[in-house]
Amino acid sequence: MGVLVLAGILLLVVVGCVCVVWAARGGPRWVRVVSAVTLGVAWIVTALVRGVGSSRSRSGFGSNSDSGGSDD
Repeated sequence: MGVLVLAGILLLVVVGCVCVVWAARGGPRWVRVVSAVTLGVAWIVTALVRGVGSSRSRSGFGSNSDSGGSDD
């Protein structure tokens, strides 16, 4: 079941990317609409991922803090 869900998501991503390229070349109206939706979703996902990354760095995950070693 999980494989089918992931395959469906991958298919949507590929179709969205094809529509973005096609719309850049002057495709029909529905392609431009799908392209706009794809770019909007990509922008939202990027903003969410950057938000998660910045909250991790603020909370100390992945920071280069002192590991307890000596400074000889």
